[in-house]
Amino acid sequence: MRDVRICQFRANLNLSDTFSLDDDGFGHLIRVLRFRQDDNFIVFDGLGNEYSAALVEVSSKKASFKCTAKIDRNVESPLLVELGQVISRGDKMEFTIQKATELGIHSITPLYSSRCGVKLDRKREEKKVEQWQKIAIAACEQSGRNVVPIVNDITLIDDWYKQGENTLSLTLDPKADKKITEIEPKQNVRLLIGPEGGLSSEEIDNAAKSGFQGVTLGPRILRTETAALAALSILGCTFGDL
Repeated sequence: MRDVRICQFRANLNLSDTFSLDDDGFGHLIRVLRFRQDDNFIVFDGLGNEYSAALVEVSSKKASFKCTAKIDRNVESPLLVELGQVISRGDKMEFTIQKATELGIHSITPLYSSRCGVKLDRKREEKKVEQWQKIAIAACEQSGRNVVPIVNDITLIDDWYKQGENTLSLTLDPKADKKITEIEPKQNVRLLIGPEGGLSSEEIDNAAKSGFQGVTLGPRILRTETAALAALSILGCTFGDL
């Protein structure tokens, strides 16, 4: 069996039925890797279910497979982190989602803030979220995860503050007295990362009123994409499984 992993996102995988590869799976497995009938691979559903699988039929436009054996494997962090990331320009947001997935993030909520440099209409928002979700799926295929973090709908930052109960809510503040390694650990953490221009004073005040604690990564000011990954790495090393 070639060491190839394919996600069939939220497919009801089992050992009884035959399944059709979705478009992304067909493109990667058949068009790019040139897999043929009876070739073996690993398939997972993004919900933690993973199987050895074999192609049973391949044509120029579609392919089907059967699961041949269940794989019991858990590589998920015991620390459940939701990343609230104000949308960054260009490919920085894609980079953040990809690397956050590799680091074990549980879910990601893209945010609008007053200094966010990206504004999208409803149709483009839906396409962006779909694109970001595919990036998270691909990152799971590459990194060996079989649980795909959900990319939530784009949310206004003040609305996101009000969500999430019984979680430890953190925001990065270079002026904070407490380091991120000094927090009291909890299983559920919400981590807020602001935009390239930083959060406004009103947004910082609203975060504090909603129970967010300011923590510092050290004396240097980090770019938004660097800050997210540095914070996730520290949390993973201190309280997770890194």
